[in-house]
Amino acid sequence: MFTGLIEVNSISANQHSGEQLIIAQNMPQLTEAFNDNTIDLTALLAKEDGTYVEVKQNLKWGSLNKNVASVTKDGLVSLSGKNGRTFIFVTNDKSFDKIGIHVKDGQASLEKQKGTKYDIITKAIHSMTVKEKIGQMLMPDFRNWNGKPVTEMNDEIRELVKKYHLGGVILFRENVVTTEQTVRLIDAYKKANEDYGLLLSIDQEGGIVTRLQSGTDFPGNMALGATRSIELAESVGHAIGSELHSLGINMNLAPVLDVNNNPDNPVIGVRSFGEDPQLVADLGTAYAKGLQKAGMAATAKHFPGHGDTAVDSHLGLPSVPHDKERLLKVELYPFQQAMDQGMDAIMTAHVTFPKIDPTKVISKKDGTEIALPATLSYEVLTNLVRKEMGFEGVISTDALNMKAIADHFGPVDTAIRAVNAGTDIVLMPVGLEEVANGLYAAVENGEVTEERLNQSVERLLTLKAKRGIYKQVNETPIDEKIVHAEKIVGNKAHKDLENEVARKSVTLVKNNGVLPANKDNINSIVVVGNTYSENLQQALIAYHPSVELIKSAQVLSQEQLQKVQNADLVVLGTYTFNVSGRLPSSPQMQMVQQVINAAPDKTIAVGIRNPYDIMAFPEISGYLAQYSFRDASFRAAAETIFGMNNPSGKLPVTIFKDAETVLYPFGHGLSY
Repeated sequence: MFTGLIEVNSISANQHSGEQLIIAQNMPQLTEAFNDNTIDLTALLAKEDGTYVEVKQNLKWGSLNKNVASVTKDGLVSLSGKNGRTFIFVTNDKSFDKIGIHVKDGQASLEKQKGTKYDIITKAIHSMTVKEKIGQMLMPDFRNWNGKPVTEMNDEIRELVKKYHLGGVILFRENVVTTEQTVRLIDAYKKANEDYGLLLSIDQEGGIVTRLQSGTDFPGNMALGATRSIELAESVGHAIGSELHSLGINMNLAPVLDVNNNPDNPVIGVRSFGEDPQLVADLGTAYAKGLQKAGMAATAKHFPGHGDTAVDSHLGLPSVPHDKERLLKVELYPFQQAMDQGMDAIMTAHVTFPKIDPTKVISKKDGTEIALPATLSYEVLTNLVRKEMGFEGVISTDALNMKAIADHFGPVDTAIRAVNAGTDIVLMPVGLEEVANGLYAAVENGEVTEERLNQSVERLLTLKAKRGIYKQVNETPIDEKIVHAEKIVGNKAHKDLENEVARKSVTLVKNNGVLPANKDNINSIVVVGNTYSENLQQALIAYHPSVELIKSAQVLSQEQLQKVQNADLVVLGTYTFNVSGRLPSSPQMQMVQQVINAAPDKTIAVGIRNPYDIMAFPEISGYLAQYSFRDASFRAAAETIFGMNNPSGKLPVTIFKDAETVLYPFGHGLSY
């Protein structure tokens, strides 16, 4: 450990001329802040070839003034709470580096060292080939290989990671089955990467988009919106981030910051925190803060906003017709707040915004003229995001294999347009080899400039540095990683949080005195429904011995109807995700009407996913919205039905009777 300046100066005289040890937080691109009076410093070994790696072993850390701050053998700095200055040093006996800390009136700041040796990102960019730069921008999926899910590394994928110098890979539910298997797969990806660290991303939003098969199944964003709790949103973000980080995943493609102000939206819906831009901004930025405190890169999506659409961009090309004034107040507002508060990345939407960019292009699908999607628009990604909104972080496309893009543009044309528009990550290109070669050729013929690539690579390397994503000299042993992950993923604290969110989110929308149900006065319960109806039945069985399930997707037989009429309580489990599911012609809604007519005073409904379901049957005696088909939400609904959970959720959306009439306003919610 350092005891004084004499030792420091003696090391200074022996600086090694080749590899240099530097403290990453001295890099000019980083604006690192203290987290609860601590900061985790990282030591890097910068090499003459422009690469740099994280080093953890055979280091000595020290503080010149322990009255101000102390440092552990792993580089974790803790402030004492006293005012003053100190230097934190690190050495590997060949070279050393230092960084200053100044504490005044309880506020701590880092005092970076100056010099070109710290601008290792610029040096890395200058030393990279065009192929390496393009590789940094590519983020393919290896979801399946030869028709089977990829759950372990194979030689072909390992070779592709190296051949194309990949900067990132996205994982899906098929790839992350158990905790141990996931740690091993990710460890293998990291070892296949040879240069600047690998972004390993996933869509772990919670709710209906949950990828980890061994993780905690949080109820999702609209459930959080119903709780109205900024604290819970941050806690959920932190728990999700902790689970991902323990597995080695370092980038979450969340939170969703779409404002869901269209009840007909088939793709966002309960993935949104709600219809109010302020609520979405408050909860979304809190969730992102939780992710980032856990060491994750957070990604706000789907910019400029996919909430007011009635077309699924996986299937078609939606359009948002609003002018910029309206977009700034509604759709863009949560994104601007998130950008201002340090969001790492944004993901763009395959949605057209003709009032922002009226550009027309010819579709390769049928030769018709279509508006240019935001993902491929310079006007959106560069003029709006960079110049007007001032965002300096990473921009990623949404998946380029989605039909909104793939139907209308060729794979190479798509990638070139996206890069020239201003994207930094080309996500899930259609045909890795074809797209990579197409981009190489585009640089060679001047269609894409190397300067444009350099901008993206600087942002990507900065993000990796910000979140501590580096190639390491020595990876932590795999067994240690597995033991650590198994303590974190799906642990009791996270399960308790999952249950708390579920209970506080359940919203009692309507109650004509039928709830809470008194178990002592009820001999028989009949559950009627189709999708997830077994889950609802099992949740109720935990509290009542006689719960029969009538599983049906269409009108009931006379025998089934008789059971409904004989029951003491009838619980309808409704499940929709788009407007057609709520139409009177829908078989599910015909069955619902039949049940309500047969037993009007003893029938309640649980909107399993969509709070809007009651629009189809407003005459129901009682209605609960649970926003999620995860187990904790079914348990919370059952507890609410039997009066063991006093519902406190508030609607995060308005429920309409028709285009003009409000059935239940935003913020509505009953309790017992």
